[in-house]
Amino acid sequence: MVISGFESLLEAARQQPEPQRLLFVFARAELPEGATLEEKRRFENGQGGALAPVMYVDKKTDKIHSFAELVEESRRMGKPWDMVFVGCLGGQGDQEPSDEATQKALESMIKSIQGGLVSHLLMYRPDGEQVRLP
Repeated sequence: MVISGFESLLEAARQQPEPQRLLFVFARAELPEGATLEEKRRFENGQGGALAPVMYVDKKTDKIHSFAELVEESRRMGKPWDMVFVGCLGGQGDQEPSDEATQKALESMIKSIQGGLVSHLLMYRPDGEQVRLP
């Protein structure tokens, strides 16, 4: 199934034979230490920079109904963000992924984001636009 937006992601996750947990890592664009003047100029114009994780959460598929709901919940946490990275973790049989497996998967996502290895993750802006990197 092609994921064309957040609603199709929810639909795909709910259709899986094993219970799924959706994993969300919210990141903020920041200027890396030691940035050059050109990098600073580009960043001020909304280009470049690095995405740094600021918070994360997992959700069972029956506990999330829309992207707007996710955004609202994240806003209540009080940490601004520019991009949310999304992954899925499947259980086995009728068993949901354990809390321990979920925590490890989230930690792995954070490390991937910090290392710039994000092609395996879905990405969304706060307005719900899905981002595809070249």
